[in-house]
Amino acid sequence: MADTLKKYITSDELKKHTDPDDLWISIQGKVYDVTEWKKIHPGGDILLLNLAGQDVTDAFIAFHPGTAWKYLDNYFTGYYLEDFQVSEVSKDYRKLATQFAKSGLFEKKGHGTVISLCCCFLMLMACFYGVLCTDSFLIHIISGGLLGFTWIQVAYLGHDSGHYQIMKTRGFNKLTQILTGNCLTGISIAWWKWTHNAHHIACNSLDYDPDLQHLPVFAVSTTLFDSIRSHFYGRELTFDYLSRFFVCYQHLTYYPVMCVARFNLYLQTFLLLFSKRKIPDRALNILGILVFWTWFPLLVMCLPNWTERVLFVLASFCVCAIQHVQFTLNHFAANVYVGSPKGNDWFEKQTSGTIDIACSPSMDWFFGGLQFQLEHHLFPRLPRCQLRNISPMVQELCKKHNLPYRSLSFFEANKVTLQTLRSAAMEARDLANPVPKNLLWEAVNTHG
Repeated sequence: MADTLKKYITSDELKKHTDPDDLWISIQGKVYDVTEWKKIHPGGDILLLNLAGQDVTDAFIAFHPGTAWKYLDNYFTGYYLEDFQVSEVSKDYRKLATQFAKSGLFEKKGHGTVISLCCCFLMLMACFYGVLCTDSFLIHIISGGLLGFTWIQVAYLGHDSGHYQIMKTRGFNKLTQILTGNCLTGISIAWWKWTHNAHHIACNSLDYDPDLQHLPVFAVSTTLFDSIRSHFYGRELTFDYLSRFFVCYQHLTYYPVMCVARFNLYLQTFLLLFSKRKIPDRALNILGILVFWTWFPLLVMCLPNWTERVLFVLASFCVCAIQHVQFTLNHFAANVYVGSPKGNDWFEKQTSGTIDIACSPSMDWFFGGLQFQLEHHLFPRLPRCQLRNISPMVQELCKKHNLPYRSLSFFEANKVTLQTLRSAAMEARDLANPVPKNLLWEAVNTHG
């Protein structure tokens, strides 16, 4: 009798509600109006806008703890999805997520956070000592490299705190994010959340994933030669003469660009924090950035001359480039697509767009857990100490459903990435393909 009283709509009718002022989604066949919720959604509005008008059960399970389900009733429209169906791979994925939750894996964070914090503190103090208390040129440059390595490990902590609580309370977790991101690295946690959450949802979509939108410097696919529109930044990614010039040599400039990529991250932080876009905790983020741009320049100026100052900064950036390379290895050579992410093939898109880095357990600290990129994308709330443990189960699930599970050594991943960049570079050199008139303003203002 209860079923006959239910109100139903079809998937086609649900797809009509994709406007920012009329935004509906479905979770396990129940339809929710999240128009107002998107304004205060902790993960930002981009995620909801990208998945609007479709069933998003898998993505909801991936990013939310069990406590989040109780809030859904506040947004229930009273409608159910008439043609709601669950694929076999989604059924198995949800069973696996339930199994991990019952086993308490999402709460078992280990002692990695405390150890990492202690290591970062010791490395930072050693860097300060090398700069302030020695006169050795070699020690000064080594101190710069040590600072870069500190930034790598600090970034892993910021990444962990952004995906799950590494501290006891949400307040202390937010404080950790500001300290690790803004104060110690100069990169805003607000900028990271804005781009990183969109990347997870639209993994390797050329027009929705900001982590693949690097024109005019890089193009991982010839599709970008068509000057496609970025739905993340809300403008066209222009492939003009300047872009063609850079892309033609991208396989040669890849590592040099990674060595100075940090300058771009600083720029992106300032562009976002001082934009008109609504930013959660804007004042706190700006304060954290001011802390960084106080202590870092002061530390650099303590060096005796400009030669050592420049080399110190370059040493820190070049060491930190290892992490920038790692981030691109996980996705640059994976499969790409054009269009918005789809909730009903969310699992398949994650497997298609990610590459793991094979390494021994002794190197897990070096990669910060992100060598298990697919495992992290499927279960982003899972503490990094659990990723190696669940990897065999993820591999088995991929094998069962004939989905790719790619795991390459660090050397192999570099090789494949360079091959991908070179392949696109050779296509860009084909002068038979015309490009639009060069727009220098567009090139200077390309984000990402």
